[in-house]
Amino acid sequence: MGIMRFLFSCFLVALLAACAAPKFTVDDGRKVNEELLGHIKTYGAGERVLRPAIVRSAELQDAQCDTQWELPFSVASSDDWSDDDKVAWVRALGVDERLTVVAVSARSPLKVGDKMQDIEGYQRDKAEKMLLELADRRDAGRPFEIKLVSGKKVRVEPVKVCRGYARLAPPNSPKTQDYHWLMNVHPLEIVQPDLTEDEALWAVLWGQGVSEEGGARMKTYHYGSKVVGTLYNLFTIASGIKGAALAADAAISAAQSAATGVAAEILKKQLIEQATSAAAARMRDEVLGAARKLTQQQVVGAMQAAAANRGALSGVAWVASTVFEQADAWAYQRLEQLKADPLASFSLHQKLIEKGLVSNSMVFDPDRLMALSKLAQAKGRGADVVNVLQGIKPEEIQFALAEMPVASAARGFSYEDAIDNAPGAQPFARGLVDGMLNMPLASAQSR
Repeated sequence: MGIMRFLFSCFLVALLAACAAPKFTVDDGRKVNEELLGHIKTYGAGERVLRPAIVRSAELQDAQCDTQWELPFSVASSDDWSDDDKVAWVRALGVDERLTVVAVSARSPLKVGDKMQDIEGYQRDKAEKMLLELADRRDAGRPFEIKLVSGKKVRVEPVKVCRGYARLAPPNSPKTQDYHWLMNVHPLEIVQPDLTEDEALWAVLWGQGVSEEGGARMKTYHYGSKVVGTLYNLFTIASGIKGAALAADAAISAAQSAATGVAAEILKKQLIEQATSAAAARMRDEVLGAARKLTQQQVVGAMQAAAANRGALSGVAWVASTVFEQADAWAYQRLEQLKADPLASFSLHQKLIEKGLVSNSMVFDPDRLMALSKLAQAKGRGADVVNVLQGIKPEEIQFALAEMPVASAARGFSYEDAIDNAPGAQPFARGLVDGMLNMPLASAQSR
């Protein structure tokens, strides 16, 4: 009888210990949303190429730019996602509810797959609270200590970069884009091609250029210069968190409501379909062993789609779009300063066009292409630009435009529009970043 009681006591202790232990999602082999799974993989791949570029930009040490702090690694968490989607995160990137490292730079003391237990002794069950602590430590700009679940302790040192966070759209809202003096959110499609280190650096520097060249102009449309907002701070650390994903969905809805011109939207869709069709035809030719260059007409069509995409931006992003040419020049010059190839700007543009991925700011519209090519020509790189563009000259594209329909929006976004001032106007009518600055951490949907 004593033995039975002893065994029962041991069983009870073990059971209670098991119940008390934290439970984290594992891949149990269940069926998941394959589209979301693919987007999570793309998100991870994009973080792995962008994070080193972000840290590399710190080498500029530009005394003329406004600055901010960044971490030498990026993290993600599946906390608050549905059970099936949590499994998708584990399967795609090995990410569970804990803060998990998904990308590192050469300066990172952590490696991909590391999971955090505490930050300077701070430990909470909710990933969002841990993320906010991580954001606070980052923004202090001082070294701090992280303890991993393995028991290892590492010392993290933030890096100072020019202002303008470069972030990717959440995996469940892969087409989200927003351009702001504080942060640029790119759709996932910009990292679908295999980006070189210099192409990733271009994307990062370009966003910093938007902030530097357009910051003052955008701030005049901003209701205040004080940067506060729990959801915004979370997004700067991990744009894949559930709250950020919900905000991105809301921003898309608001942007659709505030779209500038139905006709422009229709034309944009038609041209994007045209560019996609052209790229698909080209890839089929390559598979058949009969590869050929994209025709001038196909390139013009794709660039017109890029122009329509730029013209359809609304809110602060529309204000940002007025300085895209200046941002291009800013980034080009700083690529040179970092001993990187400034023509990476053109090669990324070309890669995206060839794949029909034109709903983003990394594809030049005709005006931007012409302006940047003139800068390259002035630096003796004109022939190299034509070579990167597969033999098509920028000036030839401008001539061809005379026979193409205008693909820009009928008018620009106005803060006097009814959508912005009407009672009950959506908080994201000015854009994702601007909306997040005034949103609480949790919504009824995310609790």
